[in-house]
Amino acid sequence: MRRMNKTLAAAAATAAVLGLTACTQTAGASAPAPQAVVNAQNQNNIQVQSEEEVKVVPDKAEVSFAVSSQAADPKSVQDLNSTDVNKVISFLKSTGIDEKSIQTSSFGLQPIYDWNDGQKITGYEMRTGIVVSDIPMDQVGTLLTSSIDAGINNIDRISYLSSKYDESYQEALKKAVESSKVKAEAMAAASGKSLGEVTNVQEISSYNENRYTTYAADSAAGSLEAGAKQIAIEPGQISITAQVTVTYSIK
Repeated sequence: MRRMNKTLAAAAATAAVLGLTACTQTAGASAPAPQAVVNAQNQNNIQVQSEEEVKVVPDKAEVSFAVSSQAADPKSVQDLNSTDVNKVISFLKSTGIDEKSIQTSSFGLQPIYDWNDGQKITGYEMRTGIVVSDIPMDQVGTLLTSSIDAGINNIDRISYLSSKYDESYQEALKKAVESSKVKAEAMAAASGKSLGEVTNVQEISSYNENRYTTYAADSAAGSLEAGAKQIAIEPGQISITAQVTVTYSIK
């Protein structure tokens, strides 16, 4: 009977601990995930999340242009837009841009309404998007300024890129792993433990993420006028980030 009572007491104590754990997890369910946590299933591990960034000056750009044309009927606007687009592409090639760097990205045709006359159709507009990539940074301002003479009447966005993205991302990954060790050592010391070896490393950030910083450029399109001064381009820096989760043993 005494052995049975001890067994029942142990079971009750275990149930109380499990109940307390469940309450704690429920209470913290809506809280943001911590950046450094002790593995609940293995008290001999510390799991740390770390994020670091590397900034790099972009050395090339990608510009999204568009050519909009208007005419009285769909066939006329299609012919006019085709002529305008061909003129623009010829201009781009004449500046030394490789044909492989020029892409027609979108087409759109829509009616033009006179809303003051009962939604009457007064004509049609066709818009063709053109993306130009691999533009050397020192040529971007000149290209934007001179493009208006070739028939480009919309500049949708400018994307700044770096040819050093890959190596910069690797550097950010290395820094993220190194900073995770600093966090883990502080946690281990605060717990009266010492840090052991790395037992697992997981990359959280996506290496295939967009490799550029994009800026809207709608306002620039309105400033492109014949004889206008060259548009000043200030690309700044691209921020490249890497995030990892590292698990360490503790002893």
